[in-house]
Amino acid sequence: MEDTEPRSTESGSTEPSSTEPSGTEPSSTEPKAADGAQPSPVPKKRKRLRRTRRTRRIALAVLLVLLVPLLTAETALRINYMGDPADGTYTRNRDAIWLGHAWVDGRKKDTDLTTLARDLRTTGIRDLYVHTGPMEHDGTLPKSLYPRARWLVDAVHRELPGVRVQAFLGDVLATESPDGMRLEKAATRAAVVDSARQVLDVGYDGVHLDLEPLHSGDRNYLSLLDDVHAVTRARDAQLSVAAHQIDPLPGFHSFWGTVAGHPKWWSQEFFGQVARRVDQIAVMSYDTMQPLESLYGGYVAQQTALALEATPPTTHLLMGLPFYHENRFGHWNHAETVAAAVRGVRLGLSRTDADRERFGVAAYIDFAATDEDWASYRDGWVR
Repeated sequence: MEDTEPRSTESGSTEPSSTEPSGTEPSSTEPKAADGAQPSPVPKKRKRLRRTRRTRRIALAVLLVLLVPLLTAETALRINYMGDPADGTYTRNRDAIWLGHAWVDGRKKDTDLTTLARDLRTTGIRDLYVHTGPMEHDGTLPKSLYPRARWLVDAVHRELPGVRVQAFLGDVLATESPDGMRLEKAATRAAVVDSARQVLDVGYDGVHLDLEPLHSGDRNYLSLLDDVHAVTRARDAQLSVAAHQIDPLPGFHSFWGTVAGHPKWWSQEFFGQVARRVDQIAVMSYDTMQPLESLYGGYVAQQTALALEATPPTTHLLMGLPFYHENRFGHWNHAETVAAAVRGVRLGLSRTDADRERFGVAAYIDFAATDEDWASYRDGWVR
């Protein structure tokens, strides 16, 4: 870059000039050379200018290193949102919804269940992930948390034949803070398995695990899934999990973990390892940090394609829809819309495996959903 900084040409300047006669009297504070000769003084202002130029060049280089990949990635997402979904990329009647804790703690009544049943009959929803936890950090589950679970299961089976009710069990993991569940402890994993048996004894049709933040490559988590799946399989019940998003770029979770201390994403390989151990895997394809609806939709299309590639056809894959409304850095309400998510899902499905049968969407969460959310889901996906 050409230097545009002005140089001092004032004759009255107190700064020494590089063109001063050799006989100019040096300042008494200037160091002398070993042979007694006075070294040529370097102007202080010129030194400052050089430092300023160097700093600006470094800042520009850092800015370019950060911005160019970001702009390239966002442009790719915008392009990914273009085009038309393939015909037939609609609900397979294998969708799901996460329900809040009020359904099992006594707050919801028969009239609420009647309304829910009426609304769900016009959708493709066949699985209800009902919040039944949270589990304690040691993996145990207090029975006092779900006194109305049996009522809910029986009522859903009566009012909505063919719809399954799964116990949504979650907890915070001690992966990024000192507090939380520690899966490296065998006793904790064993207690989670016992909690799964406990809810199946109540009559639930399956167990839905949501443990966060779960870092990619966690072998203890894979071991836990193997143990819980053995229990659910023996009961002819479902094992489903809420899954983190997949690296939008190879190894991105490692980069983000170094920069932000929160890896957030899973590698596609780890996602596949999880998917092969469960009956259903639901991607939490929201909280994406995307600032525009088109970028969010393109991101969901990419996530759908990546998840389809990693999930065996025998496992039921679901892509999450944001049935809630927040405005913060990770989730912009104007961008993360149900309409954009549904279009993104259809585009990703169209380009990767349009005929995948064990596929659906999962809405999060019932108590925050608006009429517009439901309309976007029905108009864009159910038809």
